[in-house]
Amino acid sequence: MPGTKILIVDDFPPWQQFVFEMFKSETNSNIIYFAANGMEAVQKAQELQPDVILMDVSLPVMNGFEATGKIRVLSPGSKILFVTERRSYDYMQGAFDAGASGYILKTDAGSDLLRGVEAALQNQQFVSRSLKDWRKGSGARD
Repeated sequence: MPGTKILIVDDFPPWQQFVFEMFKSETNSNIIYFAANGMEAVQKAQELQPDVILMDVSLPVMNGFEATGKIRVLSPGSKILFVTERRSYDYMQGAFDAGASGYILKTDAGSDLLRGVEAALQNQQFVSRSLKDWRKGSGARD
């Protein structure tokens, strides 16, 4: 993953810092920008054409699904992984329907985030380990 350009889209600064530190200490990746809302994510994705976008679902101005739909058009080469606490099959399916390469729970980020990014860069879909056995109609609902 050396030299990978990553855009972190989340409106919670401590989470942004956690992810930044994870990539800084584990890889030589370049965090190129932090976006705090969906509209800013769309603008930065178009401007910067990042390799990977780590997208939250619940964002101000424009949610992660809407932003992902727009980014798919403006930055088609970017791999988008949703990183969220939404443990719903419907949210996970919505992420993939919007064009995501992965869906990772924030509680699994310590073990899954780097693996998810690597999978996405190899054009593989990735699902958080806590969700691998989920099927439609099972698990918690938001």
